[in-house]
Amino acid sequence: MVKSILFVCLGNICRSPLAEGIARKVAKERGLDILIDSAGTSNYHIGEPPDSRSIMVGRQNGVDISMLRGRQIDRSDCKFDLIIAMDRQNYANISRLNLGSKLALMGEFGLDGAEIPDPYYGGAKDFQNVYNMLQSAINELFKEICK
Repeated sequence: MVKSILFVCLGNICRSPLAEGIARKVAKERGLDILIDSAGTSNYHIGEPPDSRSIMVGRQNGVDISMLRGRQIDRSDCKFDLIIAMDRQNYANISRLNLGSKLALMGEFGLDGAEIPDPYYGGAKDFQNVYNMLQSAINELFKEICK
């Protein structure tokens, strides 16, 4: 049984905080007690809030991520049962850390292995697209771990 999940992207300000927020909402709706967190593979945004566009798209969809702060993945994250990377580059970077946790790609959950694109250089439409992809994948993830 999966008791903890860590979502990881590059800077921990766009995709992974949205994934964390969505997963917390889904877990709460299902009455599940699961530790859910997010991190980045880079140190670009440590201590910073999520990108304002991620906060906005989250709020528009009933998910508040404004209290989250960016952090970098490290050895202490071996405590997570499942670590989920948003794209193949971050997957490769996490693999090199040898954390011993099960590592997966977000797109493995109902998205035919698709990568979650980084919306940072895009607009509101790109952030909504990422939200939609994450919502779909996270619902599939929870169906799988609740079997």
